[in-house]
Amino acid sequence: MWTFGQVYSALGGSLGAAPALIHGETVIDWAGFDRMTNALARAFLASGAGPDSKVAHLMRNSPAYLLTTGAAFKARMVHVNVNYRYAAPELRYILDNSDAHIVVFDAEFAPLLEAIRRELPLVKLWVTVGGEPPAWAVAFDALAAGPADPVGADHQWSDLFFIYTGGTTGMPKGVMWEQGALFTLLGSGSPTLFGEAPASLEAHVAAVHANPARRRALVLPPLMHGTGLLMGIYALALGGTVITQARRSFDAADAIRLVGRHRPDMAVIVGDAFARPLLRALEAEGGDLSSLKVMISSGTMWSPEVKAGLLAHAPQMMCVDSYGSSEGLGYGSAVSTAAAPDAPTRFQHDENTIVLDEEMNPIPPGSDRIGRIARTGLLPLGYWKDPEKSAKTFVTVNGRRYTIPGDFARIEADGAIILLGRGSQCINTGGEKVFPEEVEEALKTHPAVEDALVFGVADETWGQAVTAVAEVRAPVSEAELIAHVKASHAHYKAPKRVILIERVPRAPNGKPDYEAARALAARAGVAAAA
Repeated sequence: MWTFGQVYSALGGSLGAAPALIHGETVIDWAGFDRMTNALARAFLASGAGPDSKVAHLMRNSPAYLLTTGAAFKARMVHVNVNYRYAAPELRYILDNSDAHIVVFDAEFAPLLEAIRRELPLVKLWVTVGGEPPAWAVAFDALAAGPADPVGADHQWSDLFFIYTGGTTGMPKGVMWEQGALFTLLGSGSPTLFGEAPASLEAHVAAVHANPARRRALVLPPLMHGTGLLMGIYALALGGTVITQARRSFDAADAIRLVGRHRPDMAVIVGDAFARPLLRALEAEGGDLSSLKVMISSGTMWSPEVKAGLLAHAPQMMCVDSYGSSEGLGYGSAVSTAAAPDAPTRFQHDENTIVLDEEMNPIPPGSDRIGRIARTGLLPLGYWKDPEKSAKTFVTVNGRRYTIPGDFARIEADGAIILLGRGSQCINTGGEKVFPEEVEEALKTHPAVEDALVFGVADETWGQAVTAVAEVRAPVSEAELIAHVKASHAHYKAPKRVILIERVPRAPNGKPDYEAARALAARAGVAAAA
């Protein structure tokens, strides 16, 4: 299958005034998207970067993000997502680990980069979006307005695409995908809008032009995460339109207004953290969702009662709960419609998804045994520069390579998968992964803290709220400990609550007793732990 760079270059500016990107009052049509991505690609290459160079994206949602991605594809370079909530040490780590040659960043992050840029000698080009660029960077708009001849179609296209994820041990890991695999998986897991996949790139372009109902996707999560980004780049590969909010954070009422104004056929969310506010806004103010054919969620569970509430306001819509991860796509999907709006979440899947027992043997349907989900077929190449962790996640079973994300599940008699949750203590808060050990260590660097445990507590707004119990040896306030974590880590990793206790519960062998810690938090008035 083709790379996204090949597809974007083949489409070129042929779609003319059709919108490619809509962000607030800013509309970039396909002619502009082609021209600007060509210009940026040329500027990237002129910096001394070349094929397979890494392009780091440190941006909130805006047209600049997908323009940068499109330019990287055309220049045969590799996308690297960077979480804009990272503190300086985390930011330095990911830019160094990825071997970033180009960093495109929103102006608000210039002070953070100023503090670490001298430690990143591989970076050849710093590009700032908005504001006055510092002396060591160049303005995004100036590069995008430069010479815009295509970079050439006869070169060897890069097939790599990186998605950095928190993984299971703290520091982010770069998942290495082949673009052709992503293109195929995204097409098989989402309607192509023109039936069977075209046999050639030329046929794909012809099918795009022949289709009057090209995709219009309202992407609500941050593009720096896989769910929104993959839906966005695939919508563009279909000659469609990507609509994003001109807000610093998700705004449910604004999202509903955008649906009414721009008439997208798809909305992309991440579970209840997006779906509950949307439902509340609809109940409070109403809204027209009649254009939506699909609302798709991935990355965290989506409550059946919330799906049912949304379907009451948009009975023509399908709610698609897509089960995937950065390390694998297409594990399964659960579809809810107005015909059965509150049906339990049961993931249907193909033969490439199985459930394995502790001996790595497939569990037969209907056995009622619990095991770990595994997926074969089109998979990532592994983690960038981390063969040890790659070997633990991507394993060979009966001669076939599988990815095992660490989720536990039961497979029912009809083959449907019931997802039970993470095997680790990983906390999913507002769509972000937080790993307890990392926050525990941060708390224990405070001089007053003797020991600490961190876990997730069910929360209607965040899905799970990061919560801690801490054993202290000197007077200290809860607010002080939370601020201490925020000083060195992204703010979403900091506990919402820290309960001060006499002794942190541990087993005799020193292992943490998270259930006892949750019970202590509950007795202190924190909601029932997740």
